[in-house]
Amino acid sequence: MTVKVSLPFDKDYVTQFSQGLNEPDWMKTLRLNAFDKAESLEMPKPDKTNIKDWNFTEFKHHAEGEKIESIHDLPFELMNLLDHEKEQQNLIIQRNHTVAFSSFDKKLEEQGVIFTDIQSAIRNHGNLVEKYYMTDAVHVDEHRLTALHAALMNGGVFVYVPKNVNISEPLQTIFWQEDPEAALINHVLVVAEENSSVTYVENYTSNNKDVKSSANNVTEVIAKAGAKVSFGAVDNFEAGTTVYTNRRGLADRDATIEWALGQMNEGDTVSENITHLLGDNSHSNAKTVAIGRGTQKQNFTANITHFGKGSDGYILQHGVMRDKSSGIFNGIGKIEHGASKSNAEQESRVLMLSKDARGDANPILLIDEDDVTAGHAASVGRVDPMQLYYLMSRGISKFEAERLIIHGFLAPVVNQLPVEAVKQQMKQLIERKVY
Repeated sequence: MTVKVSLPFDKDYVTQFSQGLNEPDWMKTLRLNAFDKAESLEMPKPDKTNIKDWNFTEFKHHAEGEKIESIHDLPFELMNLLDHEKEQQNLIIQRNHTVAFSSFDKKLEEQGVIFTDIQSAIRNHGNLVEKYYMTDAVHVDEHRLTALHAALMNGGVFVYVPKNVNISEPLQTIFWQEDPEAALINHVLVVAEENSSVTYVENYTSNNKDVKSSANNVTEVIAKAGAKVSFGAVDNFEAGTTVYTNRRGLADRDATIEWALGQMNEGDTVSENITHLLGDNSHSNAKTVAIGRGTQKQNFTANITHFGKGSDGYILQHGVMRDKSSGIFNGIGKIEHGASKSNAEQESRVLMLSKDARGDANPILLIDEDDVTAGHAASVGRVDPMQLYYLMSRGISKFEAERLIIHGFLAPVVNQLPVEAVKQQMKQLIERKVY
């Protein structure tokens, strides 16, 4: 079944879509209320980036995908995302808006761990999902795109880790935009209860170089007291997809949320990565790399806000811009009143490889407490000629020397990706986009 829609939608469509998925009343009500809000809310206003004419309305809202009996039936580019040396694949593959493949360790399931697509979670674990779904981390009425996301959500996953359960192997999701017109409006919800730990990694991939579509994705990570969540992602949408991504984390006392994000999209992109350190001694490390080329425009915001005492936040953003692309990198460290003994650090650096490329690094510190430490570093420039000279003086060609410098520049984030196959994919994407 494929349904092609254009905004504005009507309530009948939203109602029928929810009923077609056999969703509980609370979810249908949330969708309809969000639809009402979407018409009156304004679009988000990312700093120094005008998204007024970006495509968030032309797409196919529902497109099913065929099931896959074995991961060996995947296309080569998707097979490359999997670690074939490991017997157990804790894996979900969403093909368009259908779960095409799913594999999950029975031992984890017996411990109460939930790793399933978001629609199955809403039907089978409704009370648990309702407790966290767009209640505390991301709110429906933040702006038009969050309201549209809530009204039209058509995919995603749910991860739940019970108290004191530690998962040693990563959980992985591949979101495959196979239909070039299909919009991915995914909701990823990760909940780690007290003193638990989990590593989750996701990949977005598409093939719509010349066909318009859109992605409007929201992630909510909830880390309870003493929990640790490591979140890795590689976003690799083709040029036809306009991307809005909102990844949000809440960390309670002694909890840790680590982000390692690779922004490899070819189209115009707005990405927000926001973490609230709510509890004392909570921690977040947010690392992002991005590459821009062609004429694409990208806007990245990393924000860590400290509420708990002794909380620690570190932001690292590295970007490479070439051709006529432009990239805005906003780093915001905010320490609220009462969050004494906290530490907010950030570093944003942008390399420009072409004379028409543009990069903008904006470090921001907002401090409302005296007894804290904070610092920032930012730079925008070209490849250091002294580094080039040093490498070339040892017999390395200029091309290879520049290549080594760029890989080294992006390595602090690439090396943090928790799945070796995904790490290698990132390196391949860097090669493709830079050269």
